[in-house]
Order: sequence, then C-alpha cells, then structure tokens
Amino acid sequence: MPNRPTVAAMLALSLGLTACGKEEPAAPAATAGQPAEVTEASPPAGGSWTDVVAATDDGYVMGNPNAKVKLTEVASLGCSVCKRFADEGVPALKELVKGGQVSWEVRPYLIHGPIDLAASLIARCNGPQGFFPLAEAMYREQGSWMGRIASLPPAEIEKLQALPADQIIRQMGERSGLQALAAQHGLPSAKSSQCLADTQAMEREVAATSNVSNQWPEFKGTPTFVLNGKLLPGVANWAALRPQLEAALKE
Repeated sequence: MPNRPTVAAMLALSLGLTACGKEEPAAPAATAGQPAEVTEASPPAGGSWTDVVAATDDGYVMGNPNAKVKLTEVASLGCSVCKRFADEGVPALKELVKGGQVSWEVRPYLIHGPIDLAASLIARCNGPQGFFPLAEAMYREQGSWMGRIASLPPAEIEKLQALPADQIIRQMGERSGLQALAAQHGLPSAKSSQCLADTQAMEREVAATSNVSNQWPEFKGTPTFVLNGKLLPGVANWAALRPQLEAALKE
C-alpha cells in the first residue's frame, strides 16, 4: 500500500507560494467560448445536467453520470493557470455538460500546502451543491486571497508555522479572506470555522492529493486533465482541451 503524507507533513511545507502549471497561450477570442455540437440527453425534470452534482472518492462531479465523455480536472484553487481555465474554459465546458454527453469531475490538489488546504476545506464545506459555486468564487477572487498570504512578513510566517495544525489552517482561512468570501456566497463563518478545524477532513484532503500521484504517475502539476481515464499530457488550457473533447464526442 503506498505511503500517504500526513497533515503534519503537508504543513511542514513552506507557507510561501509554489508555482503551479506552466502558462499556456490563451485560446483565440473568436473560438474560445464556442462549444462543440452534441446530441442532448434528457436532463433531470425541471433542471439541467449542470444542476446534478455528486461527491466522488476524491472530488465532485457535475453532469450526467452516464455521460459518454468523462472529464476529470486535477486543480489547485490557488493555481493561476487553473484560474485561467476557470475564466476561459469553464463557461463553454458547462455548455457541453448541459448536453448530457460530458461530465466534469474536479479533484482538488494541494500544491500550495496550507493555503490550498484551507481553500479546499471551505469549498467542500457546503457539500456537493456548494462546491462548484464556491470554487468559482475563489477563482474570481484568487489574486486577493492568495495575495494576502503571499504578503505576510517572514516573522508572521514563522509564528504561523509554530501553531498546531488546526490553528494554522484556521489562520489561513481567516487571514486570506476566504472565510469572508465564502460568507458572501452563503457559507456562514461559524460553519466554515468548523470545517477548517476538522482534522479528519484535513487527512482526507491530503490523501486525495497523494492519490493523484499514485493513480497517474505521469502527473506533473495543475491543471491536469484526464479524459475517459487517460491523462492528457501537455494540455493545460481550453484551447488545447477543446479539440480533445470534440474528438472524444465523435468516437
């Protein structure tokens, strides 16, 4: 059985920010938002397939559980390249999900240690239906909350690293402004504080990160996309992902 890092090991990482995936050229403006044509499957009565969200072993999946094309995105909420995909690709991707032939799973990956752990705990705090709206809000405001942590003086970082694990994560959620942001989107601070103090949830998040590397040894960073179980090397934005989705839909 593979060894899994503990929360303590995760918190031993520097509180400084680490680079995420390699920046890729943006998709051309004329085509970035145009979804592929798909034959629609019947959505749930009175709703859309984008309303159908369920927990998976390590993340959350949106869409038809019997979709022909199953997309998994391994992402860090603090990753700037993941934010670019959220801005440029997610609106068009959701149109494909609405059609019923594409499902989209997001598996959070803790590439920035404690701040990513705090963000992921808060994003999951309201369950499946709350995950995607909170994650989208975090991407929109990523520069603000990541910037607050990046600007902490070295002396403050030393003080934080000396705290117990649950207090470090609570401080990340509070000092970054993530709790305030989540409160604006329907997650009371009292509830997010409980989620930030949940040590079992912390262990699950760390294990989920470890599972990515164990499942896909070729994984190199965020964002990473897996299409029908196959990792797509060198695909980090909508311009590169879109033709892969279209090809899979035509198979």
